[in-house]
Amino acid sequence: MESNNYQPSAIESKWQQIWDDGNVDQTDHTSTKPKFYVLSMFPYPSGNLHMGHVRNYVIPDVIARQKRMQGYRVLHPMGWDAFGLPAENAAIERGIHPATWTYQNIAHMRSQLKKLGLSIDWNLELATCSPKYYRWTQWIFLKFYQAGLAYQKDGMVNWDPIDLTVLANEQVDGEGRSWRSGAIVEKKALRQWYFKITDYAEQLLTDLDQLAGWPEKVRLMQANWIGKSIGADLEFPIVGSSEKITVFTTRPDTVYGVSYVVLAPEHPLTAKVTTPDQTAAVDTFITEVKQQSEIDRTAEDKPKRGVATGAMAINPFTGAEVPIWIADYVLYEYGTGAVMGVPAHDVRDFKFAKQYQLPITQVIAPANQEIGEPLTAAYTDSGTMINSSQFDGLDSVAAKTAILDDAEQKSYGRSKIQYRLRDWLISRQRYWGTPIPMIHCPKCGVVPVPEADLPVELPEDIAFTGKGGNPLASLDSWVNVSCPSCGTPAKRETDTMDTFVDSSWYYLRYPDATNNDRIFNTDLTNNWLPVNQYVGGVEHAVLHLLYARFFTKVIRDFGGEDNGKTKFLNFDEPFTQLLTQGMVQSTTYKNTQTGKYIAPGSIVDPNNPRDPDTGDTLEVSFEKMSKSKYNGVDPEDVLAKYGADTARMFILFKAPPEKDLEWDDADIEGQFRFVNRLWKLVTSFTSISTSASGELSKVEKDLRRSIHIAIQAITEDLDGEYQFNTAVSELMKLSNALTDAGCKDSPTYAEGITTLLLLLAPFAPHLAEELWQIIGHTDSVHSQSWPQLDETALVADEITLVIQIMGKTRGTIQVPTSSDRVALETYAKESSIFHKYAEGKEIKKVIIVPGKLVNFIIA
Repeated sequence: MESNNYQPSAIESKWQQIWDDGNVDQTDHTSTKPKFYVLSMFPYPSGNLHMGHVRNYVIPDVIARQKRMQGYRVLHPMGWDAFGLPAENAAIERGIHPATWTYQNIAHMRSQLKKLGLSIDWNLELATCSPKYYRWTQWIFLKFYQAGLAYQKDGMVNWDPIDLTVLANEQVDGEGRSWRSGAIVEKKALRQWYFKITDYAEQLLTDLDQLAGWPEKVRLMQANWIGKSIGADLEFPIVGSSEKITVFTTRPDTVYGVSYVVLAPEHPLTAKVTTPDQTAAVDTFITEVKQQSEIDRTAEDKPKRGVATGAMAINPFTGAEVPIWIADYVLYEYGTGAVMGVPAHDVRDFKFAKQYQLPITQVIAPANQEIGEPLTAAYTDSGTMINSSQFDGLDSVAAKTAILDDAEQKSYGRSKIQYRLRDWLISRQRYWGTPIPMIHCPKCGVVPVPEADLPVELPEDIAFTGKGGNPLASLDSWVNVSCPSCGTPAKRETDTMDTFVDSSWYYLRYPDATNNDRIFNTDLTNNWLPVNQYVGGVEHAVLHLLYARFFTKVIRDFGGEDNGKTKFLNFDEPFTQLLTQGMVQSTTYKNTQTGKYIAPGSIVDPNNPRDPDTGDTLEVSFEKMSKSKYNGVDPEDVLAKYGADTARMFILFKAPPEKDLEWDDADIEGQFRFVNRLWKLVTSFTSISTSASGELSKVEKDLRRSIHIAIQAITEDLDGEYQFNTAVSELMKLSNALTDAGCKDSPTYAEGITTLLLLLAPFAPHLAEELWQIIGHTDSVHSQSWPQLDETALVADEITLVIQIMGKTRGTIQVPTSSDRVALETYAKESSIFHKYAEGKEIKKVIIVPGKLVNFIIA
């Protein structure tokens, strides 16, 4: 190959074939080296990579490559989160089977990923839609069921009216829309399967303290979602009934200020307590509330609506009767489905009481409040108890305990810890998912499929019409089976599992991905886990990451193969370090009048972008790449034009990994020019002088200092901090130092070229490999050891001394590093700079900053 002709497509395809043929990225399970498990969140096989994928998979590849060079045995696998609605919808639209669509996409995306030069062990590849994988997802379900952690119940669930399936609470966004279809979620009464994640709520919360390697914002998001509250359940008897309303409160110190009680419209007591004269109003209100999303009902910025039931409850602490209302802001699924109204000390209750003219009784007073002064807003801080019987005068914080003790003694209530977290609804009314391995028998009830009969495979002979919801339910040949307990004709469960179940344990399977006899060899999995470095989007902070933590803890508790004497897993958390990379964004042009996005190619003047159809001025912004916004950049086009190494270097250099990256064609052109300069720099390197070097010259010392500064800086950038952008910047600095070096025939220059390629290898693996061969090596650059820092090389023999006259810099000179203050002044006075500006003038004062400057104050 010509030394001045960089041909990325030829180089990259050549080395990818060599690496593939040599199986160079195969995981070493027998090595005694320290382990390093690096993993990116596996993709849904949509068919085409986007630049977000490129960023997500290049980052862990750099980490994996460097760790191998540092002497680690590395596990770096890849798989596919392959079940889900998009494949089923594609089957409906295109008239093909979801499996056909999915496996075609997997093959295409695998070939695209290989073009990036990722050092992935493809021998461990898995797909969640394979019966070899989902057999073990079903096995886990049965273990959950045996442990009492999987159960069915009736309830009001989130229903997606477009995709015709239920959703977990976590899959409904802040606007009450489905995370997948975007439809406004409805409420529907269904019998569904749940995982009892609430049994692990406290562990999930307290073990966040173990995750020092996670971003603080992710830990906070999980803590808020789990939502631990320490308080009390208090009981309010219903007048004229033996029933009681139980409310949960974190403020028992305010109970003497309760002036009403509120039930959720869906609460079973609502129908029981409503008086005949209020039935019509209550029924109308309930109908209206059903049209609201959960988000709308609880949003802080929206007015709260309610209606009186006509019934009364008794505040057991005061003996007073208080009205029972229903209101939209109380949800039956949260807490007890009822709250006590304390308008004097709760902002929401204060507004509600004012709106409906309900009493406001203050029971906590701040130190500076005038006696009898009315409240103009809710007082929510601590203070002194008033209007609270024997508790008057107490500090309100101490009164919480005293009032709760009193309640427990008189059987009015009890202390309680409550969590915002709800059990995980896993049922989905669609075909393309893991079948739930349960059978419904008219005699035995719900019966688990025997483990020996797993997997319960999805039938292939099924019609996809898009009508009537789950097509499994209409396939009698699959649904109708015999009960495994009694032989009576029975029916299979036709719901499939939420795809987040499949992705909640895949990282445990990778070390033993081809095991057909067991879910995995526990010794092998315990040897590799937990994952040292996990990489993925922050959008999974609550969904996937919380579920994966839950699964790890449950599977840990299955018990080992010694009849449960040991735990199945010997770790509590699946991911030690977490890197949440930002999105890749590019320029969008939007007509704010019509809401229409405009393709960049149709804009005549980029400096004054206008809608070609309407002439309206367009709003220009950076947004996440999307086909619908005409701002997507196809990785295939980038690789064809610039090569994978340039794409990798750009994606790493443009922004810190946790920040959003703004795509710019000019910037990738700049990165391509740098890669070409590297090519020319190294291919012009011809020979090394064999003469005795002796003492290094100043030029050689300066170059060697630049070499080891690069080793130090890039190693620090990659070892835990992952500041890839500054690491690439250091590569540029070393390249410049080599380009400008005046010792190109010396061993020091050879050291610089060699070090440059070793440091470059994780970032641009094809280029580094090719250049490594060009300069005379026969082994792989990726099998070399990571460059070692020589700290003595960092120590300069000379320093640059700034000379100032009256505080104004007049020039610099080189002086020995060891110079003391006297020597610095002497060198400065002997310099031509001093002779030019201060010769013969009276020196009033000499200011010396050792190692930096000498400033002469003259008359």
